[in-house]
This record gives sequence, C-alpha cells and structure tokens, in this order.
Amino acid sequence: MDSKDKQLIIKTLDFWDKLNEREREYILNNTVTVNYKKGDSLSTNYENNCIGIFIVKSGGVRTYILSEDGREVTLYRLYKGDVCVLSASCILENITFDVFIEAIEDSEVFLINSMVFKNICENIYAQNYSYRITVQRFSDVMWAMQQILFMSFDKRLASFLLDESERNKNDVIALTHEEIAAYIASAREVVSRMLKYFENEGYIQLSRGKIKITNKEKLKEIL
Repeated sequence: MDSKDKQLIIKTLDFWDKLNEREREYILNNTVTVNYKKGDSLSTNYENNCIGIFIVKSGGVRTYILSEDGREVTLYRLYKGDVCVLSASCILENITFDVFIEAIEDSEVFLINSMVFKNICENIYAQNYSYRITVQRFSDVMWAMQQILFMSFDKRLASFLLDESERNKNDVIALTHEEIAAYIASAREVVSRMLKYFENEGYIQLSRGKIKITNKEKLKEIL
C-alpha cells in the first residue's frame, strides 16, 4: 500500500490517532484493494456472508434492497472517501435484512476485514465511529424512504436531476432511464414518461444515455 492510499484510510478513519501502533498495523495489514467494473454486484446476507468495511477510493457504489416482487430500492450511494458499514452485517448484529451492493461506476475500494474491524471496535473511539457512520447511513435510508412515501414523482425526479447536476458540477447527466429508475425506486417506463414531459416543457433535453438540464429554474419551481 503506497503512502497516498494510506493517507486516505487515515483521513477516513478519524479515530486513527486514538489507536496504538499495533492496532494501526493490524488494520493496514488486513486491508486490501479491490476493483469492480460498473455493474458488478456484491450482496451481503446476514446469515452467511460478511464482506467487510468498504472505503471508496474512486468511482461509486450504491446499496439497495429488493422487494418481494424484485423491485430495487436504492438506499444510498457512496463516492470517494465514503464508508459502507452495511457491507459488514456481522459487525452490526441487529441488521436482519439483506443488503445488496453494486458498482455504479468502475470503482476501486479499500476492503477492511470484518473481523479485524470488529476487534478494533473494542477501542471505544473506533466503536463510536462505527455507530456514527451507521447512524449517518440510516439517516440516508430514512431520507430515501421519505421521498418514496411522501414526495410526488415529478418532485422526486426533479430533485434527483438537480442533485446529480450539483454533485457532478455539470448540466449533462450521463445516466440511462433504467439507472435513474433504480436510484429513485420507480419503473423505467414511469421515468421515461416524466422525462419526456420535462423535455416538452423545455426543462431538459434528452439524448441517448444523457440528459441535459436546460432550465434549472423551472425544475426548481417543481420542488
């Protein structure tokens, strides 16, 4: 592991200075770099699988759950420097549901062995960090559920497009209708119809695999 990678891990694990040298080496010696292509999936099942703690080095991943009829509900997305704790459900013993993880871009992540991290969490500062990250992620989950349950679809879609534009600092959003549907827990056909409506109203311009926002103010008026 080079010094740049080490510094990203140290920066992300903000309890690092509370560890002794042995504990620091224990983490570094049990952290591997894993590469995923866009669309690669990893699933965690609380009964028989525990992947470990993810730190995103580059790219992006999303966590989602599946309904009984196979519909995907995205819980949250993570990018460089973000941490995924739901990928280590054996550490969070009260998690009793399946969580799925998918690379939404070509991605590189640091994977910390789950049992190693569990042992490190005997340190109260590491334990507090784990709980804090878990609370943050469940806050993301509650936000996603609130949007699905209480926000009309046109507002959800407008909010998503504006958020993507702000995150990427670009008015062109390189996502397919199917990808957007997965992110906002809808059907592709519903997304396509609403995007076409937005285009007819002059808010956006559609092209193959891309959406260009042409009138942000009108999109904001929907919210």
